[in-house]
Amino acid sequence: MQSSLRVRKSKLKLKSEINVVPYIDVMLVLLIIFMVTAPLLNLGVNIQLPQSAAKAITTDKRPVVVEVTEDGHYFLDLGGGKREPVDADELKAKVAAVMRVNPQAPVFISGDKRASYNVVYQAMVLLQQAGVPKVGLASQPDAGDTHHGRG
Repeated sequence: MQSSLRVRKSKLKLKSEINVVPYIDVMLVLLIIFMVTAPLLNLGVNIQLPQSAAKAITTDKRPVVVEVTEDGHYFLDLGGGKREPVDADELKAKVAAVMRVNPQAPVFISGDKRASYNVVYQAMVLLQQAGVPKVGLASQPDAGDTHHGRG
């Protein structure tokens, strides 16, 4: 009788282990969901800016690049690769004319990394007043950057 009682006690002993198999299954399902949905996410910020009227000039489908120097001077490249210095009023008028001819023309701001946020922001305001629907910020990769994170 004693031996059968000991067998029953050992069979009824509780296990103190956690079964992690269901957690691994859930993790793999979540991983697949995130891998499928990540490319569908819009990583940019869309801004809807008002349209503006100005004299039209002809341009090709190359991007319009506004370069902002550290001291706040503007240079405009209308797609031909030729940079011309412009002041705020000229920048607004010329970009507005390009937008009237080709409203889908891509517009980028290429700001000096030493320029203050306010200088680049003022260029964005001028482009908004010129009727640019979307503005991209241009950058170039750091050759010595070994980190792959986004910031």
